[in-house]
Amino acid sequence: MRPETPRHHRLTLLAMCASLFIIQVDVTIVNVALPSIQHSLHTGPGDLEWVISAYALALAALIPVGGALGDRYGRKRIFLIGVTVFGLGSVACALSRSAEALIGFRAVQGVGGAAMLALTLSIITETFPAKSRAGAIGTWAAIGGTGFGVGPVAGGILLSFFGWSSVFWVNIPFAVVGVALTLAAVAESRNPASRRLDGPGVAASALGLVGITLGLTEASSHPWGSWSVLAPLATGAVLLACFALWERHSAHPMIPPALLGARSFVSASGVFLISFAAFSSLMYYVTLLYQDVNGWSPLRTGLSWLLLNAPFLLMAQLTGRIDRRHPPARVVAAGCVAAAVGVFALSRVGTTTPFLLTAIGYLLAGIGFGVIVPGVTHVAMRDVPAGASGAASGVVNASRQVGTSVGLAVLGSLGVTAAISDWDAAVRRFPAPVRAAAARQAQNVAGAHISAVTRALGPAYQHAAAQSFVHGYHLAIGIGAACVLAAAATALLGLRRPTSRASLTAARDVIAVPASRQPPA
Repeated sequence: MRPETPRHHRLTLLAMCASLFIIQVDVTIVNVALPSIQHSLHTGPGDLEWVISAYALALAALIPVGGALGDRYGRKRIFLIGVTVFGLGSVACALSRSAEALIGFRAVQGVGGAAMLALTLSIITETFPAKSRAGAIGTWAAIGGTGFGVGPVAGGILLSFFGWSSVFWVNIPFAVVGVALTLAAVAESRNPASRRLDGPGVAASALGLVGITLGLTEASSHPWGSWSVLAPLATGAVLLACFALWERHSAHPMIPPALLGARSFVSASGVFLISFAAFSSLMYYVTLLYQDVNGWSPLRTGLSWLLLNAPFLLMAQLTGRIDRRHPPARVVAAGCVAAAVGVFALSRVGTTTPFLLTAIGYLLAGIGFGVIVPGVTHVAMRDVPAGASGAASGVVNASRQVGTSVGLAVLGSLGVTAAISDWDAAVRRFPAPVRAAAARQAQNVAGAHISAVTRALGPAYQHAAAQSFVHGYHLAIGIGAACVLAAAATALLGLRRPTSRASLTAARDVIAVPASRQPPA
C-alpha cells in the first residue's frame, strides 16, 4: 500500500536527496585526493586516469540499465540494491592497497551509482502528487548541485587530517541513511509494461567503451603502434560497430531509432560529450599541477575550486530565466564560449603564473558550464518522440559520463605523450652519468610525480621535470578549450531548430525538472 502521509513524503525526499548528494560529492571529492592516491599506491598517469574513468564508464553504461530494471522489477528494490552496492564499493575502495584494486572497486561504485542516479527522480515523481512535485524536484536538484560544490572542500578538509581513503569512508553514513530511510518510507512502484532490457546492446556498448578507453589510456605508457594500444582500440571499435548494427535490428534497442532523427537530442548529446571531455581533463590536470607541482595542500586546492563551483551553481539557477528570453541555441553556445575562454586561460597557467589568471579561468569556466548543463538538458528533449522519453533521458545522462571517461583518456594520453617528449629532449642535455636514470623517470614526470623525480635525481632536476609536465598540461588543456569551442559550434548548428508544440509537450513529460535546477551528474 502506497503511503500518502506528509511524513512519508518528507522522508522519501530526504532519502533521495541524501543519495544524490553523495553521488555528486563523489564526482569532485576524488579529484582532490588523486595526488595522495598517486603517492600512496605509486600509480602511473594511466592508472590515475582510470581511477576517474572506471567510475564514469560504469555510470555511462548502466544508467539506462538501472532505469529499465527499476521500471520492470520495482524502483525501490533496485534503488536499494544500488545504494548497497555503492556503499560496499566505497568500503572496498577505502581498503584498497593497489591501483588495480582501487580501479576495480571504483567501477563497482559506478554500478551502484548508476542505479541510484537512474531512479531517484522516478521515485520522487511517483511519490509526490502533481501539485507538490515541482517543489520536491527543485529541492532534490538544488541539494545535488550543492554536493557537487561541497566535494572539493570536504575532500580538502578530510585529507588535511586523514589519508586518501577518507574520501571513500565519508560515503558510508550517507549510504546507511539512504537505505534506512528508503526501507522506512519509500513505496514500491513499477511499470510492468516497460520496454525489455537490451542485454546484448548493453554488453557491446559497455565493453566497446572500455576497450576504447583502455587503448587510449595505455598510450600514456606504451607506443601508439604497440599491441597494448592497438588491440584494445581495435576491439573497442569492433564492439561499438557491432552495437550500432545490433541496434538497427533489435526489437528492443537501447537507443530507439526515432531518437536518431531528433536533431536537438543528437546535438545536445554531442555537446555534453565534447564539453565534459574538457571539463574532466581540466579538473584532473589542475589538481596535479597545484598539489604535485606547486606544492599546495588538498585543503587549499579544494577551497580554490569554490571560484569555479560558486558561479556554476549560480548560473545553473539563472539559466532557466535566460532560456525564456533568448533562443536556446544561442544561450548554450554563449555558455560554451565562456567556458572555452576560461579553459584556455587555465591552459596558460604554469609554475610561476599569478593566481589571478587561474581565478579568472575558474570564474569563466564555472559560468560557462553552469549555463551548459541546464541549457543542454532543457533543449535535449524537445524533438524526442513521446514514447522514447525514458531512453532519451538515460542516453543524455550517459553522454556526459562517456565524455568524462573517453575524453580524459584522449586528452590525458596526448598530455602524457607531450610531457614525455619534452622530458626526453631535456634528458639529452643532462650530464652523461645522469641520463639513464633520468630517462627512467619519464612516467613520473608525465604524471606530475615531481617529488619522486627529485628523490631519484636530486633537487637540481626538479625545475626541468616540472616544466616538462607543464608542457603536457598546456597541450591537453589547450585542446580541451578547442573542444568546448567545437561544442559551441555544435550547439549553434544543431540546437537552432524551431520547436513544435507537440515536442514541447513531450519534453515536459520527459524531464519534469525545472531546467534551472538541474545538477550535473
